[in-house]
Amino acid sequence: MADTGGPDDRRSSETPSVFDLPLSRLSLGQPLHWLALGWRDFRRAPSIGLFYGFCFMAMGWALLETYQRSPAWILWLSAGFLLLGPLLCMGLYQVSLRLERGQPIDLADSLTAWRTRTGQLAIFGFALLILEMLWGRAALVVFAVSFDGMPDIGGSLLKLLDPENLGFILTYLSVGAVFAGLIFSISVISIPMILDEQVDAITAALTSLRLCLSQPGVMLLWGALISILILLAMLPGFAGLLVVGPVLGHASWHAYRAALARD
Repeated sequence: MADTGGPDDRRSSETPSVFDLPLSRLSLGQPLHWLALGWRDFRRAPSIGLFYGFCFMAMGWALLETYQRSPAWILWLSAGFLLLGPLLCMGLYQVSLRLERGQPIDLADSLTAWRTRTGQLAIFGFALLILEMLWGRAALVVFAVSFDGMPDIGGSLLKLLDPENLGFILTYLSVGAVFAGLIFSISVISIPMILDEQVDAITAALTSLRLCLSQPGVMLLWGALISILILLAMLPGFAGLLVVGPVLGHASWHAYRAALARD
């Protein structure tokens, strides 16, 4: 009689892999719906949202100071600021989660949302840090090769983006697009998934990547909306981040909730 294997073998063969997690079919109109839901959550907890918005604005001021002192680093740091948003917005995800469940919310709880998932969040954060460091190194190499060393532009963005530097601009944007696409793809729903589903960092990152690869149109639109809104919010002295930052944080939670198919 053939050996059918023991109970442990049957359980291991039935364990679903990360590629078995069901994803919802998203429409191109849903990113705007996520923004509307993010605005609703912001209005339901405005004081907490404004606290995080002020933190984002303060980071913008820090970026501006960095640009005045070391222009070669500013584009990379700005991109890192945009793409590490899901990690920084964990408190906002916690607020949206509690609002969704009808539970009480407070600032202290949002600030310590990481406490139950410290290990997995540390692993994911370390992976993002490595990618950011590689991106920073690549950016410096592009600067050094394009200008035969670090350019002396006196903190002027117009000098840096002069049409004479077209080769540098195209190369820098190409390198940035590769890293930006990778970081966005693995992080767009990873942090809220780790917070909500109690999954490990690798599962969350691969699920986020599957979502972007299987539905590139919707996710490209979502990434474009995030970038445009943050860019516009940064123009008036970063003051727009007071509202745009927390609204996008809440909206990202709803993007995650819409992306994972549930019964």
